[in-house]
Amino acid sequence: MAIATAADDGESDAIIRAWQRLSGLRSLSFEARPGPASLTGWWGRGHAEIVAEADGEDWRLIERGRFSPAGTTRTVGFANVYRWVRADDRLRLYHERFGADAAVFLFELVAENEQRLVCRQPHRCGDDIYRGTLELVADGFDLDWSITGPRKDEHLYYRYRT
Repeated sequence: MAIATAADDGESDAIIRAWQRLSGLRSLSFEARPGPASLTGWWGRGHAEIVAEADGEDWRLIERGRFSPAGTTRTVGFANVYRWVRADDRLRLYHERFGADAAVFLFELVAENEQRLVCRQPHRCGDDIYRGTLELVADGFDLDWSITGPRKDEHLYYRYRT
């Protein structure tokens, strides 16, 4: 009798390892930087605590923290819920900005190598295009993404840690 392995069903080791890390994530730090074509000027740094919550076969990362806009001393509270869905050899990322029943699809990641996941193809949301890469690190992962569109040229550098 043959034993099934991850390779038999098309899943890569990088996808499996990224998926397994979701449950242990507890903190987030990030930097938002506008590119030269940005009309939003969204620039700053943030930190958040994370609660990883199983929801059926999916994972929800519930983030609550503070954002410090560049050039100011004030901070702004924020909360996000990101839904991670595993689909064979890829991971899908959704933002639950309108609630769990109306989650907004952001992008789909596939393994580029044993440490890195990349967008299978950029995702269009209205006039905006979302892209992302995920790099596995010892204590979590780094998720770097960009949003480009008529008013947007935004670059987000998220550092998820256990």
